This record gives sequence, structure tokens and C-alpha cells, in this order.
Amino acid sequence: MKTLPILLTVAALALSAHSANAKGCLKGAVVGGVAGHYAGHHAVLGAVAGCLYGRHRARELERQRQQEQHQGKVPDTDIGQTGM
Repeated sequence: MKTLPILLTVAALALSAHSANAKGCLKGAVVGGVAGHYAGHHAVLGAVAGCLYGRHRARELERQRQQEQHQGKVPDTDIGQTGM
């Protein structure tokens, strides 16, 4: 009987999340829901907490990827170029 509210919560959170954050939300919600269920039948609370953590982690990884790409680029300078 508790699976329906869990599924509705996960679906609502997934639809409200951006596409980049949806993966983190879904993965976190599944893991948090299972952990919450085994830790005292608090699956919905675990799913919500897992979704929030998953979104946070996905944003963190995306920022890290962007920084690595930015640092790997050669800066545009025209030293030694004639411009012709």
C-alpha cells in the first residue's frame, strides 16, 4: 500500500527536476526509498532525502566536468600571430 505514494513522489520529483538533475534524483530516490524502508518503514522520507542528495551530487559532478573542460582549453591569445 505504501508503494503507490512512493511511486507518485518519485514521479513528481522527477518531473519537476531538470533533465540533468533527473538522473540523480531518480537514483537517489530509489536508494533512499529502500534504505528508508529498512530503517523503520520511512520509505517516502528516504526517497525524498535520496532525491535531494542525488540532485546535489549530480550538480556537483556537472560543475566538476565543466571546470575540467575549462582548464583543459588553451587560452586564445594572439601572441606571435600576424593576424593576416
